[in-house]
Amino acid sequence: MSDGPQSATTPLDGFDAHSNARDIVRLFQFGDCAVDVTLKKIGHLVNAFISNYVAESLEIPLLLEERLNSSGPDDTSTEATPHSHVISGGRIAATYMFADMGELNYHSTVSYTTVNTHTAEAVRAADVTVLEKLQEAIRPELECQVCYQIMLDPLTTSCGHTFCRRCFCRAMDHTNHCPMCRRLLPLVHSQQTTPNNKRVARLIQHLFPDLLVARKALAAQEDMVDEETQLPLFPCTLVYPQMPTFLHIFEPRYRLMVRRVLENGTRKFGMLAYKPHSEYQQGGPHWQEYGTVLFVERVEMLADGRSLLETRGLYKFRVVETGMVDGYLTGRIQRYDDISVHEEEAIEARETGMPIQPDQDDLVRLHHSSTQQLLDYGLEFVRQAQARSARWLHQRVLAAYGQPPEDAATFPYWLASVLPIAETEKYALLPAAGVRERLKITAEWIYRLEQARCEYEAELAAKVREQQDRHQQETRDAVAPTPPAQLEPRSVTTRGPELAEPEAHELETSGAEAESTELPES
Repeated sequence: MSDGPQSATTPLDGFDAHSNARDIVRLFQFGDCAVDVTLKKIGHLVNAFISNYVAESLEIPLLLEERLNSSGPDDTSTEATPHSHVISGGRIAATYMFADMGELNYHSTVSYTTVNTHTAEAVRAADVTVLEKLQEAIRPELECQVCYQIMLDPLTTSCGHTFCRRCFCRAMDHTNHCPMCRRLLPLVHSQQTTPNNKRVARLIQHLFPDLLVARKALAAQEDMVDEETQLPLFPCTLVYPQMPTFLHIFEPRYRLMVRRVLENGTRKFGMLAYKPHSEYQQGGPHWQEYGTVLFVERVEMLADGRSLLETRGLYKFRVVETGMVDGYLTGRIQRYDDISVHEEEAIEARETGMPIQPDQDDLVRLHHSSTQQLLDYGLEFVRQAQARSARWLHQRVLAAYGQPPEDAATFPYWLASVLPIAETEKYALLPAAGVRERLKITAEWIYRLEQARCEYEAELAAKVREQQDRHQQETRDAVAPTPPAQLEPRSVTTRGPELAEPEAHELETSGAEAESTELPES
């Protein structure tokens, strides 16, 4: 026991013969936090332990003398009479009992004087014993009931239970019930801004400094994200470098992921697009090989824990290896940058210097254009689309993505972000390793779209002409003269000589009938 006091690195090292009473008493006071379950349990444990210990430790009496201090102009403690008592058990136990009697002002200091022949080492040994037993008794109450470690940044709920701030936030991602008592908790706009439990935090800081340091180191290690080895990945949609992306985060696993990238300060995660059904292989990944690292520029936390993110693409990457952490995807990635400017210029010189055959189509000729010509081709396409008031260039789209950039490196990403074509077509930009290659891809899109538009307009014009011709024919038919109607033969009553010519009358009638039957055929 003689070595204990010499090797102890505890809060006792800061105590002297005139220590402030708060340095000891406030570690165990809980009267102003009566609803706090953790402090209430600790208070009962400390009170029971010290009461028993003082009763059994009569061999180390100490004279405790109160020294009144003024905490401010409104403090009336200096007008009171200081108290003094002889209490056994060492400085910790004696000071607690002094305060428990109600005779020690909160802002007072206490001086300690040994009685009889006991040395300061004996008093210190008694204090170390008390401290070790107190630590053993109350440590379970200072462990988070979610992670079962010493609480880090303790946060107390409205129902009185205390947890690590991170553990509580993770629990609230799944449900807004207390992890201990299952009571329904009010929705908090942001648990990150809620004040911590200062009493519990000071208890941990004074009684378990070594455990707290180790706990902080572990948390820092968890926060340490190497973008090349363990980048959080979010399979969702196709995004590009330098382009904005707006996300609504509502799944618990991705709420946790976003909170972690915000807490560790990196504010980065990778975005991957899903493979089309036709490319998916049984047992293989559902996401594409290439993606984009996003940086969270702005976040809006909603009352129910969901969040709205405004992000911007930083750079492309290729997935090397993937894993799972707490339900969301992480991966080891390889940054995928463009080829050098020197290589770009060499490729352009080689392709533009090749002779063009007269029988080559326009698309092949387009691929032999210079990089600047490819960019101008794309910009002219956008200008013509704006002149036609194309719906994909609505004002809301331009407000989000901006006007078409004149930078050759950025224009393909901008066009792919606003152009309504298949995502499988757009994905080709990510594996492309050069500016010129991406411009040729977008030029091919534009060429095919223009061809389709011309064919559609020609077909539409043909239909319009056909309808006009049909309408003109119907109009002509409506105004054409109607042929005279044939008169029915009238029966004539003849007398005298006419009766003598019956055969001629019959011949005329037969001719009229024959003539009337031939009209429809004409």
